[in-house]
Amino acid sequence: MLWGVGLAAPRCCVADLSRNRSLALGWGAAPEEPPPAFYGAEIVAFPLSGGGGTMAALGSDSWWKKTLYLTGGALLAAAAYLLHELLAIRKEEELDSKDAIILHQFSRPRNGVPSLSPFCLKMETYLRMADLPYQNYFDGKLSPQGKMPWIEYNHKKVSGTEFIIDFLEEKLGVNLNKHLGPHERAVSRAVTKMVEEHLYWTLAYCQWVENLHETQKMVSLFGPFSDLLKWIFCHLTKGIVKREMYGHGIGRFSEEEMYTLMEKDMRTLAGLLGDKKYIMGSTVSTVDATVFGHLAQAMWTLPGTRPERLIKGELINLAMYCERIRRKFWPEWHHDDDNTLYESEESSEASKTYSPLQDFSFYSRTETFDEEGNSISQTPDTDYTGHSLFDSDVDMDEYRDHEQCK
Repeated sequence: MLWGVGLAAPRCCVADLSRNRSLALGWGAAPEEPPPAFYGAEIVAFPLSGGGGTMAALGSDSWWKKTLYLTGGALLAAAAYLLHELLAIRKEEELDSKDAIILHQFSRPRNGVPSLSPFCLKMETYLRMADLPYQNYFDGKLSPQGKMPWIEYNHKKVSGTEFIIDFLEEKLGVNLNKHLGPHERAVSRAVTKMVEEHLYWTLAYCQWVENLHETQKMVSLFGPFSDLLKWIFCHLTKGIVKREMYGHGIGRFSEEEMYTLMEKDMRTLAGLLGDKKYIMGSTVSTVDATVFGHLAQAMWTLPGTRPERLIKGELINLAMYCERIRRKFWPEWHHDDDNTLYESEESSEASKTYSPLQDFSFYSRTETFDEEGNSISQTPDTDYTGHSLFDSDVDMDEYRDHEQCK
């Protein structure tokens, strides 16, 4: 039997290198156009029958084998196209960001949580804490630096949550840390870096590697091939997270060692918080947006995992802290089971229902909307029902009683 050698590209084609020096692959390209690039192509060998090229190699096979080959090629081509559509950055119409904060971030997930990204949740929570009206733009388009989230303000693009906050403080005069002294500011920055440069990676591992199956259910993608797109997106993200964790260094440890580091970070936060209302005392500061954005992932996006068991068990003051911020700064973010503290172990998946978040065109914390879309007044210390949000609303005794009932 004769054999040929060729290039198998992501597109549905094979280039016969053993016979065709000019690489005329039949794309119908004009002679002056450059030859197609073979990104990700592989060298393959295939049988020849009577010197007839690729289709001749199929000539000796039965009709069902030919159909199988052609169908497989079509499916591969469709998968390559869908992957391109998923990863391609689409051209969007230019937004009018004059005197308006446009927040670019990932789409809302399906489980009622604002974002699966701790940095997107941090940034949006900060805007609410600072009471800055903003407009969400769920385009999935990364910043010029390849970052998410990022903002536009007066046609100025800023990415990186730390730089965004600095920019807003300079342009709009807001400062959540003005009540902090030099020592407290130093502690706040140290805590921020521990959370963003260390704890983040262990939570990302839990979310996108160990608990990928549950995370895939939460990803919000729509269309006729949404399940396939979600599978591709999640497994691509898994590979990226593992590669970046290895480059960071933390990914070179075993899973048990990584979770040991995660537990140390969470215990440090619990010890620093103590019985205070917020990380730095009785008044909210920028570090609270950071800590909440990350701990919220353990609270509401990692069911059954070690981070969730830890925060809802031994480190219950962190759970109280997350609930306090959620009720105060996210009035529309409430589960249908908010009257209970946590799901019981006997509750079924069918009974766990969530209320989707409303996407306000412009959002301001001191004026929000009810379920019918009517504007209602809201004080900084009340939730969407008008109930107060003092510490007695999230009482330690309630959590102890709940744990005893399990």
